[in-house]
Amino acid sequence: MIKHVLSVKLIDNSPEQCQKVKELFLSMRGKVPCIRELCAGIDFLHSERSYDVILEVVLDSPQALEEYQKDPYHADVVKPYIQQVRKASVAVDYEMD
Repeated sequence: MIKHVLSVKLIDNSPEQCQKVKELFLSMRGKVPCIRELCAGIDFLHSERSYDVILEVVLDSPQALEEYQKDPYHADVVKPYIQQVRKASVAVDYEMD
């Protein structure tokens, strides 16, 4: 099992924009077939080192991660929007024990 974790710092980190990004992430449920589990959340601390929204996706294998990256809904809808509204992002992809 592979976990893909993405943290996004937004240009506009208003509650409305954070909610919109969270809902966009959650909209991948049922639209990206290789996703086994998906969750998203909004940071509530708002510290200097905080990122605004997190996405966690569980996939079956490294090959499924590659499918996820190329999936039309992810690649053509979600990713371009996030690239437009983010100030910064960090990702980690790891094998779950």
